[in-house]
Amino acid sequence: MTLFRTTVMYGDLPLTLSEAGRGRPVLLLHGGGGPHTVAGLAEHLSRSAHAIAPTHPGWNGTPRPDWLAGVDDLALFYLRMLHERGLEDVLVVGSSLGGWTAAEMAALDTTGIVTGVVLINAVGVRIEGEPITDFFALDARAAAEHSWHDPDRFFVDPAGLSADQVAAHQANIATMRVLAADPYMHDPKLLHRLPRVEVPALVLWGESDRVVTPAYGAAYADAFGDGRFELIAGAGHLPQIEQPEATFALIDAHLNGGE
Repeated sequence: MTLFRTTVMYGDLPLTLSEAGRGRPVLLLHGGGGPHTVAGLAEHLSRSAHAIAPTHPGWNGTPRPDWLAGVDDLALFYLRMLHERGLEDVLVVGSSLGGWTAAEMAALDTTGIVTGVVLINAVGVRIEGEPITDFFALDARAAAEHSWHDPDRFFVDPAGLSADQVAAHQANIATMRVLAADPYMHDPKLLHRLPRVEVPALVLWGESDRVVTPAYGAAYADAFGDGRFELIAGAGHLPQIEQPEATFALIDAHLNGGE
């Protein structure tokens, strides 16, 4: 099923969405790499669910109002969007920064709209002894080495990019700095809020991730009131790309209420 792309207005913010499918609503949130990093997962989920995949404001040239200056703002905005659409029983799936946003949404939700979350190699909390790599300090090759199980396969040489592609990437990084650079890639309050999140939380982790380690992910899962951790072999920071079949199967089971 092909996802339909549209722009809808929420107050002063035009939000770009891709959505398709019928069934349980699934809000799919991308990380710093942009919407293409979850496009395959969105396509898969649209076959059995109502898949909603927004482009975060400020990514890919989309507008970001000044008031949207942190991941908590993003989480509250998406909760408002779900409420305005009249959606219920929503599963929120997030990759990296999107996983952080999903965790914030679960912690901030007071209406029961969010009934489950899936975090894929998420950032967002501070785990003692497991620091988050300073991604802003890495060059393209080092970023690939940290992010992929098979970096040679997925490394993109910036020298081969067009000027427009470089500019778009730099703009995305600038937006990520606004939302997540200070404090770096975490909310100091989030870890203490997660034990009160009682909806099922599935935390998926690529075993070769060097941006945020599997030990970080296991501790993240343990912090939830009802968390479960699954390690995915042969994958790094984006297992939905490197090991899609294994990743999709785990998410499908969680979507359908299974283990």
